[in-house]
Amino acid sequence: QVQLAESGGGLVQPGGSLRLSCVVSGSIFRILHMGWYRQAPGKQRDLVATVTSVGTTYYVDSVKGRFTISRDNAKNTVYLQMNSLKPEDTAVYYCNLSPPPGYDNWGQGTQVTVSS
Repeated sequence: QVQLAESGGGLVQPGGSLRLSCVVSGSIFRILHMGWYRQAPGKQRDLVATVTSVGTTYYVDSVKGRFTISRDNAKNTVYLQMNSLKPEDTAVYYCNLSPPPGYDNWGQGTQVTVSS
């Protein structure tokens, strides 16, 4: 099992930026497809973006052009650069495998709040 540790969230004004990081335990990170997910209050956890082991990326429509997912295999880390943030981006953000595994390995996530 991999362990996941997200960081980088916070309170930001609309139009602002944040960079989330997720450190992944283990020596097989470089072959893992990874994703960022988010869960807003009272809603289910949804996919935001994915990056394959070779760097191919995918974004849901609501974040295209604003968010960028990337990875650094030397640091076992996946990033989510979030620009032009909107109040509707407010959520707890999680990273995990893409697709998520069949067992519960979700980390604590990192809270992102977009508010003036």
